[in-house]
Amino acid sequence: MKWFGRALAVLCAGGIMLAATDFQIPFKKYTLKNGMRVILAPDNSVPVVTVYVIYGVGARSEEKGRTGFAHLFEHMMFQGSANAPKGQHFKLVESNGGNLNGSTHPDFTDYFNILPSNKLALGLWLESDRMRALNITEENLQNQKEAVKQERRLSFDNQPYATAVVDVWPQIAFQNWQNSHSLIGSFEDLEAATVDDVARFFKTYYAPNNAVLVISGDFQEREARRLIDAYFGDIPSQPQPQHPDLSEPAEVKPRTEVSKDPLAQVPAVIIGFPGPPRRSPDYYALAMLDVLLTGGDSSRFQQNLVKGKQSVIQYEANLGWPFAAFTDYKDPGHYAMFLLYNPAFKGSQVVQHAQEELEKIQKEGVDAKELNRVKTYFRASMIAQLQSSLARARRLGQYELLDGDPGYINREMESFLAVTAEQIQAVARKYLTPERRFILDIVPAPKTEKPKK
Repeated sequence: MKWFGRALAVLCAGGIMLAATDFQIPFKKYTLKNGMRVILAPDNSVPVVTVYVIYGVGARSEEKGRTGFAHLFEHMMFQGSANAPKGQHFKLVESNGGNLNGSTHPDFTDYFNILPSNKLALGLWLESDRMRALNITEENLQNQKEAVKQERRLSFDNQPYATAVVDVWPQIAFQNWQNSHSLIGSFEDLEAATVDDVARFFKTYYAPNNAVLVISGDFQEREARRLIDAYFGDIPSQPQPQHPDLSEPAEVKPRTEVSKDPLAQVPAVIIGFPGPPRRSPDYYALAMLDVLLTGGDSSRFQQNLVKGKQSVIQYEANLGWPFAAFTDYKDPGHYAMFLLYNPAFKGSQVVQHAQEELEKIQKEGVDAKELNRVKTYFRASMIAQLQSSLARARRLGQYELLDGDPGYINREMESFLAVTAEQIQAVARKYLTPERRFILDIVPAPKTEKPKK
């Protein structure tokens, strides 16, 4: 259930019903004349409101020679706008007791502001001002090029396993360049970016018709609608951006690679399998299979690999790992796992131990008692994850962007909990076989060696 920091980087009263037999998060959706989709999700139990904006552009939308551009632009969005000079966005939110941030993903980029509920207008004004008129200058661009480089040095190139996960693993798991290139990008591509490139990227992807705005938390609907119309209503739309073909070859060729990591103290192995289409029956079944393997102290990996064979020290897995979870998984993607393993074992042994757990499901299936545990754990985890206004805003925005239907937040629980033991066994047999398996063994290397890229 866990994953690698989501980018190498969880019951409320009031309007949200979380009873054992009821799961409903109230919301309303509408669209402005300029094409921006708006979702309002009130919850007046706590005087806090989240303003969340998600744009339909991520690393998989990048062009060759412009890798890392989506991430660079996330930084540019905090460099000031027409009426909020550089530094003012952070200053105004934090001085009012709030917090904010943004993040880059393979298929989207998002931004949030969490504020006291009486500061809703501030959050909406700040987001609308930078959507309308971002301050794109040569000085800001050069500053953020250096900031992104420094972030890569500190958060990725200077961290164990990170370079292998971000740069090497996608090249093993995918054949289509759109999917296989680095989420962070290269220094060379960053240096080549110009102000004109940034301005064109902004006009293409940061238009209201390529965005979803979510307000979640303590607010009054009539006032929220008035503010949204006043701040966002007259921002002009742009031609809808054309996204690249992400399809992968139908034929899957298994691969095994080794990456030497001088920063790693103990070895790790990544095991992945191409996954199903989002929202398909197999998608729901494979997500539940993951809970069976990795969800909680009673999971099979915890009991059989960590405590039993003692070959695995720590693990993370998910549909979409390492940059997504099942909630924002979008095909083509993988069900993948990261296993930090005991140096007394070889990577091939650990792979075999993991495959043996999959083969048990393929051959023996899942009994009713274990399936009940899995569903109970899954439901409790899902409810816990939706406690905060930010978590609800993210989920609603992502479901609108990826599925065109935020209502999944209320309906999908039923689909997951309806998965049968037979379906879990069937997806294990269909997807999780050695013939469809990709492996990256990350082994400690002498300090003089540079990580393989």
